[in-house]
Amino acid sequence: MIYQNEDQLKEGCQSILDWREGDVRILDERSFQEELIDDLIYTAVFSPDSVIQEAAAFLIRRGAARLGIIPASIQSLYEAMGKGEVSGFTVPAINIRGLTYDVAQAVFRAAKKGDAGPVIFEIARSEIGYTRQRPLEYACAVLAAAIKTGWRGPVFLQGDHFQINAKKFAAEGERETQAVRDLIREAILASFYNIDIDTSTLVDLSHPTIKDQQRMNFTLAAELTAPDSRPGAGWHYSVRGGGDRRGWGKEQHCGGAAGLHGWLS
Repeated sequence: MIYQNEDQLKEGCQSILDWREGDVRILDERSFQEELIDDLIYTAVFSPDSVIQEAAAFLIRRGAARLGIIPASIQSLYEAMGKGEVSGFTVPAINIRGLTYDVAQAVFRAAKKGDAGPVIFEIARSEIGYTRQRPLEYACAVLAAAIKTGWRGPVFLQGDHFQINAKKFAAEGERETQAVRDLIREAILASFYNIDIDTSTLVDLSHPTIKDQQRMNFTLAAELTAPDSRPGAGWHYSVRGGGDRRGWGKEQHCGGAAGLHGWLS
């Protein structure tokens, strides 16, 4: 079911989820996993009411956290592998371009069956564009799939090739840079805790030295990884290569919300 309004959403969650003081409690885990989660992810993606979409996204993310399904950075594992502290396995990074909720379920089922370790779910800037999956929608689909399949533990969401478009940069450099900067922030707020910033499109082989060829590449990459200087806006992420409606948008990154009138209480 795709909930069209607050009343439908409240009725669907009744006796399954409880919302109080900006957090979610699960009253009926089985019903949440087997039935309600389908309705919530369909609502988060397809509801015509943007506020109801955000509410469903909030319930998915906080419900996942209650079950021990936590978006996490894989950076510490990369570092341990680099130091030789762990070895003997690979970490697949899977770009899902369609049917994300269903495909992610298949990935989690296979991981559970094979007792596999970490899996990265990623999406590139270009894929976000042509599949029309914004970071929050993608994150919710993956977390909902984890709930549906009974996965427990960290979930690794990654921005793959948040790439500078060379032609757009040549025409309007600051505008193109800001577009990538805005996408980085949007992704972090949606719980993407690893992001591949790709400025390699700006390498200019017409220069005689490697340093000069790579200058714009490494200079802009460093700029894009610098923390935002605005109060409360700083972040930390690694390099490899919104609006506030009824209180939802501001706090998506911490999974909380002050608004929607306590309708789930």
